[in-house]
Amino acid sequence: MNWDWDKLQEKRQRQQGGNPPPRPQHEAEPEDEGQDRQPPRAKRTSFNGRGGGNENPLKKLSQLRFPNGKGFLFVGLGVVALWLLSGIYIINPDEEGVVLRFGKYDRTEGPGPHYAWPAPIESVYKPQVTQVLRSEVGFRSVGQSATFQQGQVRTVSEEASMLTGDENIVNVQFSVQYKIGDPVQYLFNVSAPTALVRNAAEAAMREVIGNSQIDSAITDGKLKIQSEATQLLQTILDRYGAGIQVLAVQLQDVHPPQEVIDAFKDVASAREDKSRIINEAEAYRNELLPKARGQSAAMLNEAESYQALRVRNAEGETARFDALSAEHSKAPKVTEQRLYYEAMEDILAGAEEKVLMDGPAASRALPYLTLPGLSAPAAPKALEKK
Repeated sequence: MNWDWDKLQEKRQRQQGGNPPPRPQHEAEPEDEGQDRQPPRAKRTSFNGRGGGNENPLKKLSQLRFPNGKGFLFVGLGVVALWLLSGIYIINPDEEGVVLRFGKYDRTEGPGPHYAWPAPIESVYKPQVTQVLRSEVGFRSVGQSATFQQGQVRTVSEEASMLTGDENIVNVQFSVQYKIGDPVQYLFNVSAPTALVRNAAEAAMREVIGNSQIDSAITDGKLKIQSEATQLLQTILDRYGAGIQVLAVQLQDVHPPQEVIDAFKDVASAREDKSRIINEAEAYRNELLPKARGQSAAMLNEAESYQALRVRNAEGETARFDALSAEHSKAPKVTEQRLYYEAMEDILAGAEEKVLMDGPAASRALPYLTLPGLSAPAAPKALEKK
């Protein structure tokens, strides 16, 4: 067996390019005849086939170490820090933050930066509480978004047809403007808020129209219908706990069925003419009454001034008569003569021609009243002969 071992070692050395290993010492000694010797045990080689190592490879593997033992700790701390920083969030001015902790409502945050425990501990919902939403009943805007824009519409007859209080059918198309009032109720109490608003608005409008007359719904009762529908819709949504605030209910179009629309148009035109005539009459009254009141006030002022003037004149004449009476009681003849002269002065001051005659001549003269267009009478013949 020795030669087999030698050949094997030489072959390995030739393959590795090295010198053959020395022959074992027990092989150099002569063998004793008749004595059994145990064959020598071959030495273990390393895994790479290179000689000489008695080291255990599992022991070497257990002795391996990373260059830096703290790397795993730093990586773990970085992951935890990033996880904690992911809880920072910002609420916009038109939003409110609803925070859930393990799926249960915890708090509500206002606008600004905030912090919440990252998932899966806490989650944040940010509904837009100031945005005005719009729901259409009886029609649909074609190619328009939820916000109102004037454009083409498509009639939904099953929603628009309603029965009035006087048992007439009328087609009502209206829109509802609303916003989120309570974000917690809005998020968790209802699953389809848009459909809820539309269905509740249709029910409220049907009740209001059912208590109204068709003439009122078509002409001058629209404002009352809108107000009542808004209050009733808000009551229904509050009863459901929807967290929705109704801003307005606006009637877009109210018209009777197509078969009788011409007759209703005539009635509406007559009502409009009536309203127009009433408005014109009120305008004329409003124009005439102030003038009459002004003239009345002017006449009253003139009458009061005339009254004051007459009273003052009467008082002055009374005072003058009292003064003359006192003077007359003192000197009657002198006073009477003075009054006569004053009266003649006033009379003669207005005469254009003055003729002075003595006593006998004046007694024979015929007094007459000169009137316009009349000539003076002729003198008697007896007087002419003299």
